[in-house]
Amino acid sequence: MSGEWRQVRARYEGDVQGVGFRYVARNLANALGVTGGVENLNDGAVQLVAEGPEDVLKRLLLQIRTSRLGPNIASEITEWRAAQGLSGFYYR
Repeated sequence: MSGEWRQVRARYEGDVQGVGFRYVARNLANALGVTGGVENLNDGAVQLVAEGPEDVLKRLLLQIRTSRLGPNIASEITEWRAAQGLSGFYYR
C-alpha cells in the first residue's frame, strides 16, 4: 500500500441494515488493511469511517458497491478528510 493516508466517511442509505452490511464491510476493510469502523445509524443508514492510502480506500468503496450488498445501496455519500490516526476496526 502506498500513498498519502486519508480518511473517508461514507454514508450508505437503502436496505442496508439487517443484510450483513457491517460484517461484509469489516471483512473487506480488514483484507485491505485499513483502519476505522462501521456502524448502524438510528435513521436506518450505515456509516463507514476508514483510514488508509487513498487508492486503497477507493478500492474499498468500489468493493462494497460491487459486493452482494450493491443492490441494497440506494445512495452512497462520501466525505474525504485528513487521516486522524485511527487504529483497529470497530463494528457497532
